[in-house]
Amino acid sequence: MGGGTRPIYYIMIMKNAPDYIALALDNSNDIDALKALITKTATSVGVYKLGLEQFTRFGPGILDIVRSVGRKIFLDLKFHDIPNTVAKAVEAACGLGVDYMTIHTQGGAEMMRAAAEAVAKAPRRPKILGVTLLTSIDQSMLNRDLAVRMKTDEYVLHLAQRAVEAGIDGLVCSAADLEAVRPSLPTSFEVVTPGIRPAGADVNDQKRVATPSWAVKNGATLLVIGRPITGADDPGKAAADIVNEITDTVKKIKGAG
Repeated sequence: MGGGTRPIYYIMIMKNAPDYIALALDNSNDIDALKALITKTATSVGVYKLGLEQFTRFGPGILDIVRSVGRKIFLDLKFHDIPNTVAKAVEAACGLGVDYMTIHTQGGAEMMRAAAEAVAKAPRRPKILGVTLLTSIDQSMLNRDLAVRMKTDEYVLHLAQRAVEAGIDGLVCSAADLEAVRPSLPTSFEVVTPGIRPAGADVNDQKRVATPSWAVKNGATLLVIGRPITGADDPGKAAADIVNEITDTVKKIKGAG
């Protein structure tokens, strides 16, 4: 990943380091283990992400564990269906009191607009984020399996532009696509980046990854981090180490501004 000049709007989104971290709670079938993990990491994590696996296994009650430590809830179910069905699903998710939820931008502009309209009517308005291209999909898979002839960054930019036009609140995209996508987005747009791995960490099944520092420097507003913390011998220390890295990065950006 290259360098390049950092646009001035990156300074505008600086926040406390823990609020950059969305810890993905995706690898446990033990509710007590999840509770223990949240307790160990709560001082360093501002957002907890619950995806299909945990929501399907434990149901909406799993959200109460996150509420108990006063952190934000990221419900990552990636809705993708006809516009009316997605709008109804978004309406139902709003009723759960979450702070973020996801839809697939590949569902099209009409579907995204329906989701945005449903969120706008909610008494408590969460942010709705559009997933562009999953981080498990690389260039060869995009061309071969999805029959999309564009380069990955071009395709992500195309989806991102449709998401802005549809009126949703933010985007989920690989850190590898940040340099191509971020300059075209509104300054207030959330940019959520999965596939984050500290330097030297195992990339596992993620094909397009970046370090926390690189992602923040290049405009990510929320970093989805899973196994580097959840798989660590000491999850609390692993989360704190990442917070320290982000803190140093934010200080340098502010200093440079």
